[in-house]
Amino acid sequence: MMQNHCAVPNCTSGKSDPQPLFRFPHDPERCKKWVEKCQRQDLMDKSPDQLYRYYRLCGKHFVTSSSDGDAQSTVLKDDAIPTIFDAPSQPQNGQGKRSKEMTKDEEKESKGRKKMKKSQAETNTDDAQEIPEDEKYKEYLKSLFEVLILLGEQSIPPRGPGDNKQDSLGSSNFQALLDYRMSNGDEVLKMKFDANKEYCSSTQLNQLIEVCEKCIREKLKEEVKQNGFFSLITDDLVKLSGEWYLPVLLRYVDQSNCQRERFVGFLSFEGDEDALAEKLLSEITDEWGLNMEQCRGQAHSCSGTHFSKMKKFVAKLMERYPMAVLTLRSTDTLNMSLVSGMALSGVQLVLCTFKKIESFFSQSPELYLEFENAISIFYPEKEEKANELKEICRTTWTRRNDAFDVAGEILEALLLCVDSVHDNEDLRWNDQVTHDALEISKALTDFEFIMTLVVLKNTMTLTRALGKNMQGKATDVHFAANSLKAVLHSLTEVSDNLDVYHEFWNDEAVNIAAALDIPVKVPRSFLRKHQSEPGTVQPDSYYKEYLSVPVVNHVMKEVNELFCENHLKALKCLSLVPSVIEQHKSTEPDEENVQVFKDDIPNVGTLSAELHCWWVKWSKKGKGETFPSSLHETLQLADVKFFPNMLAVLRLIGILPTLALEDSCDVTHKRFKMYTQNTPDKFKSKSLALLNMNYDVCCDLDSMVEVFMKTYPEREEVA
Repeated sequence: MMQNHCAVPNCTSGKSDPQPLFRFPHDPERCKKWVEKCQRQDLMDKSPDQLYRYYRLCGKHFVTSSSDGDAQSTVLKDDAIPTIFDAPSQPQNGQGKRSKEMTKDEEKESKGRKKMKKSQAETNTDDAQEIPEDEKYKEYLKSLFEVLILLGEQSIPPRGPGDNKQDSLGSSNFQALLDYRMSNGDEVLKMKFDANKEYCSSTQLNQLIEVCEKCIREKLKEEVKQNGFFSLITDDLVKLSGEWYLPVLLRYVDQSNCQRERFVGFLSFEGDEDALAEKLLSEITDEWGLNMEQCRGQAHSCSGTHFSKMKKFVAKLMERYPMAVLTLRSTDTLNMSLVSGMALSGVQLVLCTFKKIESFFSQSPELYLEFENAISIFYPEKEEKANELKEICRTTWTRRNDAFDVAGEILEALLLCVDSVHDNEDLRWNDQVTHDALEISKALTDFEFIMTLVVLKNTMTLTRALGKNMQGKATDVHFAANSLKAVLHSLTEVSDNLDVYHEFWNDEAVNIAAALDIPVKVPRSFLRKHQSEPGTVQPDSYYKEYLSVPVVNHVMKEVNELFCENHLKALKCLSLVPSVIEQHKSTEPDEENVQVFKDDIPNVGTLSAELHCWWVKWSKKGKGETFPSSLHETLQLADVKFFPNMLAVLRLIGILPTLALEDSCDVTHKRFKMYTQNTPDKFKSKSLALLNMNYDVCCDLDSMVEVFMKTYPEREEVA
């Protein structure tokens, strides 16, 4: 249980000398200093989190300048260290030794305290009854919040299958942990149960979850605010309780110059396009309180079915906050990001089939072996090529930049594999597996799938290298930004001569279909929709008008939007990374690119001179000397603080969603994927997801209790 007294041995603060109590800091280094100062050997082995939750130091051990306010202030400065102690204590047997020069009064006081503690232990319940009602209620709420936070950290749903949400919590996980606390001596909780025969109603649990969400988001907002600029990122839509929700994350660079991402919550994605865009922006600014004037980038992952709604939101955001540049999302490959936004039936058929294939082979290692055997059959004299394809297919190849190329190469082997599984001659597979195999086989033998795959493969080849470099090192991204003009030139050339290119693509698809005995035809859905008889619409002209033209136009439009002038200039500022300077030492970084940040740097007047000094510093490499090769390494340089403009620019580049995060920083997206994939739909909660993905955020129980009591002032008193 949390201690409500000072952890320093022999500290006399208390009722006669009331002092504010301060939690141990979360920062490991500062926490260690606190422990050393108060000389408690038993605290040495405890983690910063344990110390933060359960131990306190009182205000008399801090100089007045350590706090923001008067001597009784309850807010310590971030770097405060306790320095005032009456007499040094020596640790012994896990406890601080008392000073040998103890006065008689102190001895008497010590004996009195021991007697009082013994008395308290014997009459625990009587003492609890003497606690003021407000304090008992606060302790009761703290118990509830502690349990809720524990469940959130472990991604355990509070409610169980036996819950009646309207009345009580039934046989829930939340109830079980409260039982455990009570059996281990939580007297306030026990009294509440004895009085009401329940610890917490379902309604109150919902209120607790709501307050938890509010407090965590407020903490995250303050964290982002302290660090200045940020980018807004959204992920794939998630269905919660039958409705679509948009997951929202923020990227920023913290005080230690490390890139960070935080999950800040879900927004309802239901409603008309125009109204929805306005509502989303209103919730972000008015309800969540984010200052979008500080937003310098935005990136979104969205499938074709919701693409138009997301586009409206992007346009609205850009209209209000033009500095929030639209970019690529680093966790998505460029080609799959470009393709997923197409609402074309053939494209959605291919993407849906890719998902089925990934899910199908993840069911059993035996299915992979079956597939590898099929690959060997189709590449009997090309063992090296067969092994390369097998290695690729062991990964999530359906999300790669070259996914359409890979699909084209394994198509026949894949069809052989799923047909064999569906035939199930040796009865190796269960009904679900054979059914899934049949579904994939039907898709692969649809000419619309074949034709779309060929068109996508040939079109996305033009952007494949760009996408690969965008996910590479700083030198690769810098090169990609400079190669965009050539990529757009290639796309324009294809668009201008699409009649010729489509003819080649159509011939390729027809040849594949002939080899697989697949009839060449127009999609039946199109004929039904336009009430056309089979044969009246030619496949060649249909696929040109409804597939090739819109695919090429969409890719060109999206590439232009994703890599606007300001975004490209920001990416080209990676020329400030020392390894890029060393590679291009004959060329000084272009000041015009850096000028894109002129309104957000400390002193634009000294920019030119500072940029030159920075270039001189890194353009000459000594023998055996290695230069930082990434943005992260550059931001960690000790010397960077002597170049304030360069530091500001590097931090602003760091918030761009385009750039991949270091593995140590990319935890939030991984937590998000784990939560959405591993939590059953009926247990998913937009509030608990926030708690689960931000379990390392310092949750202040006292603040949560205060917010709860202000939000819900009416309460049943603890007996």
